[in-house]
Amino acid sequence: MLKKIVLAGGTGFIGQYLERTYTNQGYIVHIISRQPGQISWDDEAAMIVALENAGMVINLAGKSVNCRYNEKNKREIYESRTRTTEALGKAIEKCQNPPQLWINSSTATIYRHAEDRPMTESTGELGTGFSVDVGKAWEDIFFRFNLPETRQIALRLAIVLGADGGVMNPYINMVRYGLGGKQGEGKQMFSWIHIEDVYHIIEFLKQRKDLNGIFNASSPNPVTNKELMEQMRKVMGRRRGLPAPEWMLEMGAVFIGTETELILKSRWVLPERLEKAGFHFKYDRLDRALWQILQEQKQEQEQF
Repeated sequence: MLKKIVLAGGTGFIGQYLERTYTNQGYIVHIISRQPGQISWDDEAAMIVALENAGMVINLAGKSVNCRYNEKNKREIYESRTRTTEALGKAIEKCQNPPQLWINSSTATIYRHAEDRPMTESTGELGTGFSVDVGKAWEDIFFRFNLPETRQIALRLAIVLGADGGVMNPYINMVRYGLGGKQGEGKQMFSWIHIEDVYHIIEFLKQRKDLNGIFNASSPNPVTNKELMEQMRKVMGRRRGLPAPEWMLEMGAVFIGTETELILKSRWVLPERLEKAGFHFKYDRLDRALWQILQEQKQEQEQF
């Protein structure tokens, strides 16, 4: 196999991080997206060429869920995940020398709202509602493919934290402008993962050829929303922050075009399979992750 990786939907926050990281390591990185100058989702022949002899394909495609869940957006969220996964699977089926490993994104939001106990791969209960239905359909299409030469892994990603994107900037701005208190009751669990650990998980799974199926990609130490905001204020040197009750969040969500589910759903997810397999997180605690991210942002600002 060539030192080649395919990133499907590789133009977002996670994809750009992985592209930089693997390119710096000397990999040939092909990106499938809808952006000009990259392999198009409509060009199956070009997808097959890119996939031939690739060591790994990582599918991150999907419209951002940071929007209002009207019918148009719901359809695009659903189809941008299911159709791209199906297109990728059909292209792999036609390869003479298919990728050894196919990692497909999934979502930790597939589990139910949980304030009573954590959700693991073995004991987690799937929830209900639009976001859960999307996650179920996404995984169903992914595992529907029978690819004897390609190992398949679905990563149920928690909220990914990093310096160059994701959810960090909105939280930082809330704290900066005095709104860094709890959101809602503050009891809802916040499952998270540092983007560097996402990369380390991918590398771990690439090496462990005995592993396949579903993995929770989340820190072993989730926190409550109240604890999240307390730690955000601490690392940013802010003693106090105004809380945001649920009615205020509902009004704000409409104004900025998003959904309160992103803040109010309790995601209590643990990486049981990864830990049992021997994976060790570099950023296992939120305070370490936040300090690193803020220091990196500060260094980047000082360069300009």
